[in-house]
Amino acid sequence: MATGHGSSLPPIQYTARHPGRRRRRRLVLLPNQVQEQDSTTWEFVSSGQGSMRVRGLLLLTWLAVSAVAAHPAGTGRGGAGEQPLSRIAVERVVLAVNDAAHVKASPLVLGHKGENSEWVDVEFFHPEPSDDDWIGVFSPANFSDAICESENTGPPVLCTAPIKYQFANFKNDGYNMTGKGYLKLQLINQREDFSFALFSGGLSKPKLIAVSNKVAFANPKAPVYPRLAQGKSWNEMTVTWTSGYDITEAVPFVEWGEKGGRRLLAPAGTLTFDRNSMCGSPARTVGWRHPGYIHTSYLKDLWPDAPYTYRLGHRLMNGTRIWSKSYSFKASPYPGQDSLQRVIIFGDMGKAEADGSNEFNDFQPGSLNTTYQIIRDLENIDMVVHIGDICYANGYLSQWDQFTAQIEPIASTVPYMIGSGNHERDWPGTGSFYGNRDSGGECGVPAQTVFYTPAENRAKFWYATDYGMFRFCIANTEEDWRPGTEQYKFIEQCLSSVDRQKQPWLIFLAHRVLGYSSCTYYESEGTFEEPMGREALQELWQKHKVDLAFYGHVHSYERTCPVYQSQCVVDGSDHYSGPFQATTHVVVGGAGASVLDSEFTTSKIQWSHFTDFDHGFVKLTALNHSSLLFEYKKSRDGNVYDHFTISRDYRDILACSIDNCPRTTLAS
Repeated sequence: MATGHGSSLPPIQYTARHPGRRRRRRLVLLPNQVQEQDSTTWEFVSSGQGSMRVRGLLLLTWLAVSAVAAHPAGTGRGGAGEQPLSRIAVERVVLAVNDAAHVKASPLVLGHKGENSEWVDVEFFHPEPSDDDWIGVFSPANFSDAICESENTGPPVLCTAPIKYQFANFKNDGYNMTGKGYLKLQLINQREDFSFALFSGGLSKPKLIAVSNKVAFANPKAPVYPRLAQGKSWNEMTVTWTSGYDITEAVPFVEWGEKGGRRLLAPAGTLTFDRNSMCGSPARTVGWRHPGYIHTSYLKDLWPDAPYTYRLGHRLMNGTRIWSKSYSFKASPYPGQDSLQRVIIFGDMGKAEADGSNEFNDFQPGSLNTTYQIIRDLENIDMVVHIGDICYANGYLSQWDQFTAQIEPIASTVPYMIGSGNHERDWPGTGSFYGNRDSGGECGVPAQTVFYTPAENRAKFWYATDYGMFRFCIANTEEDWRPGTEQYKFIEQCLSSVDRQKQPWLIFLAHRVLGYSSCTYYESEGTFEEPMGREALQELWQKHKVDLAFYGHVHSYERTCPVYQSQCVVDGSDHYSGPFQATTHVVVGGAGASVLDSEFTTSKIQWSHFTDFDHGFVKLTALNHSSLLFEYKKSRDGNVYDHFTISRDYRDILACSIDNCPRTTLAS
């Protein structure tokens, strides 16, 4: 047996015990010898000191052979099928080392100038190539030697999964003839080193052929991927980031201040979570990867609309300071301030790889195009609201790093507010309103840790946030919202407590469609909504004159007329003026996830005004207290495909319409 770059290994003996049998069997792994290729899963027990820490390919192979199955997460509405990494049958990996094969990766060291993302050249050769050969990217390079929980009757086994993969013939047209291939893959700093493994047998019956040398970032623990979020008060901005530094190694902080002004230091708190915080597989098994350390700092007493700069820091115990690059943001306007205020809203974006790896269900054009369009227009954007189904990690924890890296240009510059969706929270027996497996065993923990929200209880994920003339009430559809519940009381309080003279634009947001959707899935439910959705909330929306209600979950775009009790109070239009009549409901779940499962009904739906079966997002622009501009843009070109305006004075907000007039008295 040999590594992918030619070095040999001494023979190592193991005692293998089949989980379902009592007898043991001696296996000897010899140099230049291919192990028998069967699909039996064995538990490997060390037979000599140090043999559990063999290097290079042997350790990688041993871990791969003994890995447990990756259980695909449930599909569900908003699911777009399986997580791409779940396609790899890790439990079926067998060793098929070919000494003539090799994988080489360069450069060996990344991020010499502090970069958090680099392109790596991967060159490989297989003397017996086939269409189903593929390259897996593993981090740590020697795979994880942690013990995963067994969800079967057998004892725990060692397991891991790659962080990404690509087929060997990708852009290598002659691969099947020559066996020679080349890939250019993008790596981000994820706190560990990397290796690249060549497999044959496809994803369902993978055979490990060769492994590359190691590649690593110059400082794997560096502070990376800052995420801004509104604090609990209008003049507070929070900064959350990820690093490899535990608080016993380094003290986290933020250096910040007004642009060109005095520099301040703000301390940061540190959170993390372990495998035991996960609720099931694959998050507890093949998908587990340590999330690093999540730091949050609170920048307070900001001046309205003032420009600020900041950088992330860690002070090591020897006094050395580790710095990120510098970033900037603009503070929020004072609540009620009359100025131009612009907010992007979407759901279900997910993540994608710029190098084309992990590709399935057309995710890349949607997710990356949405990200790129927002970055291009970032100077004209003040805040982003992502209402659930954040990155579709579905229990593969490495994907949270990938997502925060993808949105870094956005989230490091403007507040990136999130809501909870089924792919963050849902898992049977954990208190989620829905008992499906869409979170892949995450049960909300990564989402509520990786991102900050100004919620009283971050695990609940419902909260209010103000931005100038906007009040946003963000609900959590993965918790019960019906009358009498804690969340219903929050929604009522959020809607009723806003001063509409100062904040005329009242917006309700939730992941699942609690209002109206004409997609075929909801048609089959017989409700054109999430069951028990608007029945519980429509009187609140009408009473408190909610201008707009936004939802994700359905991977397409739809706008209703101003509708109440399934009837258009006013016909759908490009312009509304005068007193409030009813709430306009908008489904904007097409930011990236596959649109293939979100077709619209062919029935004529009276309240459905505009539909689009494509990737896109919404931009709201509050021009002043009396004028609001709504634009729906497609992700592929950034052009506007649907729009309308609202013109309304304060007296129009006070005016009565259906079911929202307060009681009056005849007393003088």
